[in-house]
Amino acid sequence: MIVFTPRNKISKNWIFLAPILSIFLTVILGGFIFTFLGYNPGETLYHIFISPFTRIDRISDVFVKACPLIIIGTGLIFCFKANVWNIGAEGQFIIGALLAGSFGLLFPEMDTKFLLMIMLFIGFLGGALWAFIPAILKTKLNVNEILVSLMLVYVAMLLIDFVVRGPLRDPMSFGFPLTKAYPEGALINKIPIPGIGFLGQLHYGVMSIFILVPIAWVIINKTLLGFQIKVLGSAPKATSFAGFKEKRITIIVLLLSGGLAGIAGVIEVSANMGQLQPEISFGYGFTAIIVVFLGRLNPIGIILAGIIIATVKLGADNAQMAIGIPKVVTGLFEGILLFFLLTGETLQKYQIAWKKYGS
Repeated sequence: MIVFTPRNKISKNWIFLAPILSIFLTVILGGFIFTFLGYNPGETLYHIFISPFTRIDRISDVFVKACPLIIIGTGLIFCFKANVWNIGAEGQFIIGALLAGSFGLLFPEMDTKFLLMIMLFIGFLGGALWAFIPAILKTKLNVNEILVSLMLVYVAMLLIDFVVRGPLRDPMSFGFPLTKAYPEGALINKIPIPGIGFLGQLHYGVMSIFILVPIAWVIINKTLLGFQIKVLGSAPKATSFAGFKEKRITIIVLLLSGGLAGIAGVIEVSANMGQLQPEISFGYGFTAIIVVFLGRLNPIGIILAGIIIATVKLGADNAQMAIGIPKVVTGLFEGILLFFLLTGETLQKYQIAWKKYGS
């Protein structure tokens, strides 16, 4: 029988070593799997981890891919530190983009970026309102937020599919489920580099990372709200003794998390698509969960974690084109990495012992 005993003291060294060891073990196990499948493990791992950094335009694409992961992950930190498990960031991402995009399409001739600012605000509200549903059900009826937030993802997917194929469908889209193109004022421009031009898909939305992440760090580490979140997550019973309102904190962290997911949705669509379509997210909301744990629930660590996961995603695309490896390799790597991360998290907090039944 396996017995888990809480550790008296958590090693600070292990907190930093666990993610590194998880990545290392993921690479090793991945190499064995590629060998078993008949692929050259060295060549495959090169395409996944090295090729995204062999050209400057590819490097810029890594940051573009990491952008929504980092923004969503930054919001999820608030929830996970409070032991509130928002698994529905994917749906909040979609609703934020849907509401903001629907608003932007009402002004087809507007070319001022003031429209984009309003859309970002609406995106935050949209994501926050979608997260408010599990928040209110949890605090009022004690309904599990994991199930509610997850189920709402599929509602959001069906909703955007209905809206894009129906009310907002562009009659000139030749049968494709697309809305009209966003007006100029709703688009996020690419970043020009003096003397070089444009680098891949690099856009100004990436700069939001350097605004949102420091703000999140300050809130978590330097404010009363951040302290309340930490207390709720580490010692829930102490929350009431300290006079903190658990339900209020739960609602706040879910609203912040959903709002940032909504902002990520607006940036992704306005920068890379320029119009709404049935599929605007490629699993960003779910992948961001891995980013949060890989970054050790630290806003600064999430930047590095987001870059690592984005590298794997783009590298898998390169491997698919270069040597024909299946696209599912991305999901394979993410699943293995999450397994090792959760294992490390468990070993960090608990000692494992083997005991005989009845002893």
